[in-house]
Amino acid sequence: MVEGRTPGRFGWLWAAYGVSTFGTRFAFDAFALVAVLVLDAHPVEVSLLAAVGPAVGAVLAVPLGPWVEFRRKRPVMIATDLLRCAVLLSVPVAYALDALTVGQLLVVSVVVAAADITFHAAVGAFLKELVPKEELLVANGRFEATNWTATMLGPPLGGAAIGWLGPMTTVVADAASYLLSAGALRAVGGTDRRPARPDEGARLRAGDLLDGWRYILASAALRPLFFNTVLVNGLIMASSPLLVVLMVGPLGFAPWQYGLAFAVPCVGGLIGSRLSRRLVARFGSQRVLRVAGTSRACWSLGLAFVGPGTSGLVLVMVVEFGLIACMGVFNPVFATRRLERTPADRVVRTLSAWSATSKAAIAALTALWGLLAALTGPRTAIGLAGLLLLATPLLLPRHDHDTGQPHDPAPAPLPAEGS
Repeated sequence: MVEGRTPGRFGWLWAAYGVSTFGTRFAFDAFALVAVLVLDAHPVEVSLLAAVGPAVGAVLAVPLGPWVEFRRKRPVMIATDLLRCAVLLSVPVAYALDALTVGQLLVVSVVVAAADITFHAAVGAFLKELVPKEELLVANGRFEATNWTATMLGPPLGGAAIGWLGPMTTVVADAASYLLSAGALRAVGGTDRRPARPDEGARLRAGDLLDGWRYILASAALRPLFFNTVLVNGLIMASSPLLVVLMVGPLGFAPWQYGLAFAVPCVGGLIGSRLSRRLVARFGSQRVLRVAGTSRACWSLGLAFVGPGTSGLVLVMVVEFGLIACMGVFNPVFATRRLERTPADRVVRTLSAWSATSKAAIAALTALWGLLAALTGPRTAIGLAGLLLLATPLLLPRHDHDTGQPHDPAPAPLPAEGS
């Protein structure tokens, strides 16, 4: 549990999540950098590597959801960690043998993406079993803080490591992080419950692959959150490459300034994740979801007005800080609501379907916004994404469908700070 009865088990799960998350952020854009620096890949090949790998991985992860649902989750998480470690290590091995190709990088990207989705879906199901309902928000808040800490520190340190030690450094470090994560998961200990399949003798059917989407779309509590989060994430990520083009190109910012503009605002994610449970205690989760969900949609339009020089850099930092702080509040509350409203025997399928849809939407919107920028310019395309984001709060749930009330009843008392 997070506090009290068995703090060690959650602590080891958190350690596994943290070390693998930091490894992923440390190796941010590692395959693209390897493709450019080692293989002298064409820009089209680099773009395909960035878009196709995660999208195909998401498709491959979908059939794993129904299978993982009725398996013990900890062995699945350990297996995905070891798989990711093995396929990542194949890259430096092939490099040492002078046999590395863009095709191999693409295959590794697909496998890692599928394993990522499966791992995080299994983590959600395991967390729901491990942590009491009243402590889920605390646990999700800690995961959220870990994400933003890794995002703030990982890419700059990874970039420095590549400069000092070569392009394979971050790939090897990422592989090592999954090995450490597997060790931490073994240390979680305890017994893992294997969920009983309703029809124990039934085989997996093709229709079972759609169970996650069926449950999401049939749930009045989850359906609006699904459409809102998929669209918001897609629009934010679609404009991200265009901001790189605008800042490093016409506006003349150095790459280190661009990195600084996105590393420093991650402090907002730490602040937001720490505030989330206090805000829920005071206002209720429904109100926090609506206010934070609405607020996070109001910042991105400001990026269309970024100019050169110090003032432009400060504007980007302020906008990103506000956006990330709102996300830091919203995400733990959203993740907790999603777990609370999903039955234990549907968590993996639901989270797998959610992640696969989100990754596919990001890939599609990124490609679409690239075409839009080619026609109108990056600034106009960024502005259009910001305008569309202003409409996304309309998709947020207006009340808690489990209670039928506009606000939640008073939450359980919070555990002692720092325990």
